[in-house]
Amino acid sequence: MEFLANVVVAGQYAAALAVFAGILTTLGQGNIAAKAIESIARQPEAKGSINTAMIISLAMAETNGIYGLVVAMVLLFVNPLFTRLVEYAQMLGLV
Repeated sequence: MEFLANVVVAGQYAAALAVFAGILTTLGQGNIAAKAIESIARQPEAKGSINTAMIISLAMAETNGIYGLVVAMVLLFVNPLFTRLVEYAQMLGLV
């Protein structure tokens, strides 16, 4: 029974890391936008290149949030390893 508890705790840690990744993504995107606005305020003539760099940076930062969302969805709905680990635990007599 302790084996299954360890599996569940590992899943909870992974879910917490996915939430942490989402929070950091939000903070990072806010920082990117703030720095872009500051740069445009300092050099309005460079607005086009700053906007381009900002949009590319935001897209790259968003991938981290998407990966965190995918991990959270897998843990919530699919969790393909859990049933497999339960089968192995039963086979080994740990449960």
